[in-house]
Amino acid sequence: MRIGWAITGAGHLLKESVNLLVELSKNHKITVFLSQSSEEVLKMYGLYEKVTEVTGGYYKELALDSDQRFSYPISGRFSLGKYDLLIVSPATSNSVAKIVNGISDTLVTNCVAQAGKGGVQTLIVPVDMELGDVHTVLPSKLELGSCADCKECEAAKKCPNGAIIPKTEVNLLKCIGCGECKNSCQYGAISEGKIVTIKMREVDIENSHKLVLIQGIYVLKHPDEIKNHV
Repeated sequence: MRIGWAITGAGHLLKESVNLLVELSKNHKITVFLSQSSEEVLKMYGLYEKVTEVTGGYYKELALDSDQRFSYPISGRFSLGKYDLLIVSPATSNSVAKIVNGISDTLVTNCVAQAGKGGVQTLIVPVDMELGDVHTVLPSKLELGSCADCKECEAAKKCPNGAIIPKTEVNLLKCIGCGECKNSCQYGAISEGKIVTIKMREVDIENSHKLVLIQGIYVLKHPDEIKNHV
């Protein structure tokens, strides 16, 4: 199959989505479409290279929002029916809100719009599906309560991108999720993969439910469900 896989800037269900993307790329041609925020978030979680490693070749490209400018020419493949399937996983509440309101001003939302025009089935895994609390994983974080306020911060010295601001925070826009900071701090002041609880907003849940009303779009609760459609 020729598959377009779009990733937005959500941390929730990101690892699960990337793992399945890698698995399916072994038997299918997959073009990866990254929103601007997903480029940043994938690096924060140390998953960017894992995604890029499965791309390379015709219909196996890595399409970036920043490279496609404002006309998103590669999305025209969907309107021409060149793909068998479009997957958006994970999908942020922002992207979902745009899709249900017919807004296509990003690479990902434009792909969804063009897929609809080309009759290409679209699977979307929203991160906001049900009211209540959701447990999600954080990228690297400086735990100030554990910081020993060292004269020379070993974590900052080891960071290849200068993402550690001693006694302050981790600059996630510079972080590539390599884990060097966590491994070098003897006081355990850098956490990675910490589980936090967030509360779903009602407006985001409503928008996710509206997706099912759009012809050609199928809403899934978890990336694992994608296997049933491939």
